[in-house]
Amino acid sequence: MNEYIGRCFWSGNDEIYTNYHDTEWGYPVDDDVRLFEKVCLEGFQSGLSWLTILKKRENFRKAFDGFNYHKVAQYGPDDVDRLLGDAGIVRHRGKIEATINNAARAIELEKEFGTLAAYFWQFEPDATERPDEMSEAEVRKLAQTDKSKELAKDLKKRGWKFFGPTTAYAFMQAMGLVNDHTDDCFCREKALAARANFTPPKPKSA
Repeated sequence: MNEYIGRCFWSGNDEIYTNYHDTEWGYPVDDDVRLFEKVCLEGFQSGLSWLTILKKRENFRKAFDGFNYHKVAQYGPDDVDRLLGDAGIVRHRGKIEATINNAARAIELEKEFGTLAAYFWQFEPDATERPDEMSEAEVRKLAQTDKSKELAKDLKKRGWKFFGPTTAYAFMQAMGLVNDHTDDCFCREKALAARANFTPPKPKSA
C-alpha cells in the first residue's frame, strides 16, 4: 500500500498537475523568462482551468520562442495570424496581442529595474501583512490581496494587459512571493526552506 502524502487540496490526481504542485508552485523564482512566461500563461488561463494551460505549456513555449520577451516584442501581424492558426495553444486574439504588448512592457521594466525579478519581488508581502500559516479554508477563499491589487494596478499603469488582481495573486502564489501550501501539505516546509535560502534581487541603482 502506498503511503499517503498530504498535498494542497487543488493538486488533484493528474500527474502533470501533481508534478507542478510538487516541484514548481510556491518555490521562489528569480528567472526573468520564467516570470514572464507565468504572467503570460496566467493571462491565457483566464476563463479556463490551469490544468488546461499546463497541458499546453510546451506548445506555448514553442509558439512564443520560449517566452523570450525580447523576441516576442518584435512579433507583428504575421505572427498573430500564425498563433491564431496554432491549435496547440489557446487561440484568442486579445490574449495573443496582450502577450506581444506585455513583452515590450517587460523590456521597459528590465531597463528601469535591471531585471523583471527585481521589479516583481518588490511586491512580496512582509510579515506584518500576511500570517505565517493559512488553513485550507483560508486559502480557498483568498483570491486577491492588497499586494496583488497593488501589483496589478502598477502594471496596468505601465501598459500591461490581461493582468488583474486575481491573476496577480495566482502569479504571486506560483512564483513563491507567498507560500500558500497548506499546513498539511508536505511541500510547505520545502517551500519555506527554499525561501529562506533565496535572496530577492534588488532594483538597480537609479
